[in-house]
Amino acid sequence: MPLPEYEKIARAARDFGSPVPTNLSLIEESEATREVAALYDHFRTHFGRPDVPLILKCFATHPPLLRHMMDLAEDLIFADGSLGRKHKEMIATLVSTLNSCAYCADSHGFFLRVHGGSSQVVAAIQADELGSPEFTPSEQALLGFVRKVNVSSNEITSEDVDRMLQSGWNGLQVAEAVHVTALFATFNRVVNAFGLGSQGLLALYDGDTQSSLNENTSAERTDR
Repeated sequence: MPLPEYEKIARAARDFGSPVPTNLSLIEESEATREVAALYDHFRTHFGRPDVPLILKCFATHPPLLRHMMDLAEDLIFADGSLGRKHKEMIATLVSTLNSCAYCADSHGFFLRVHGGSSQVVAAIQADELGSPEFTPSEQALLGFVRKVNVSSNEITSEDVDRMLQSGWNGLQVAEAVHVTALFATFNRVVNAFGLGSQGLLALYDGDTQSSLNENTSAERTDR
């Protein structure tokens, strides 16, 4: 199931999985054991991304963890569930921004754009302006709840859940929001400790969009 965000990366003809300076050594493809090499190959062929993301090379230091994290990503992150992809990417972008994870905030800001989030929505999340009119009232409630789960989960009460339900979310959606928030808090800490930086994917999205606009404008002028 090739993902649209990875198809966009493939068209950019840049290798975002290239070795970079890090705090801890990553498991590069040239060093991968048979088990890890098979998982890397599965990721490329299954999701349609030409390179192996650096975050997977962090988890590959423990092959069983890599396998489980790939399963989690496929079943929970890269699929519609109780929450759709757009709202999951909003959560991922917010949590990664709050946790100062440049790698994940950039990656999932890019994914959010691919899945229908406007540049204004991404900017509001990056600025932690969760009451912005760029969000619907239910989205404002979702992001506020996610922020609290990430920053002070020990203070979540039944009243917080009730507010989510009153905002139009159901119990399964609230639970999934908690799971996605917690998973990204884990991703952020792993990535930050390993020392991964931003890949510049958001800039790639904006540049590709502008390029497409220019091509369409040129075509229209030619037609005239």
